[in-house]
Amino acid sequence: MKSVWARTLCRLLIVLMVWTPYQLAQAGLVGTDQVATPSAEVERTAVLSEREALLSFVTRADVAGQLESLGLDPASAKDRVAAMTDGEVSYLAGQIERLPAGGDSAGVILVILIIAAIWWVWKR
Repeated sequence: MKSVWARTLCRLLIVLMVWTPYQLAQAGLVGTDQVATPSAEVERTAVLSEREALLSFVTRADVAGQLESLGLDPASAKDRVAAMTDGEVSYLAGQIERLPAGGDSAGVILVILIIAAIWWVWKR
């Protein structure tokens, strides 16, 4: 009985080995110009897109209104964004991305729950 199972298992393994490709990966030397230049270009492109996102954020009507209420001219804010270093732009863009989209809604939910509890006690 073992010999039948052993032969079947060996035949299955032989078939699987034939179907398995032998060259899954290929190694080779990579030049410094191929490695360093694209990542620097990609990083620079990312910083430029972050800077454009900051400039579009500053030009939004609600943000411009807030800046004016704080005593900062929107044109001056654009100049300040243009004068920022790449690290500052990346940091600020990351901070803006992490902000909640609708603001902090925990207070609104708490007020709604308190009103619902008061209404439930009153109607009971």
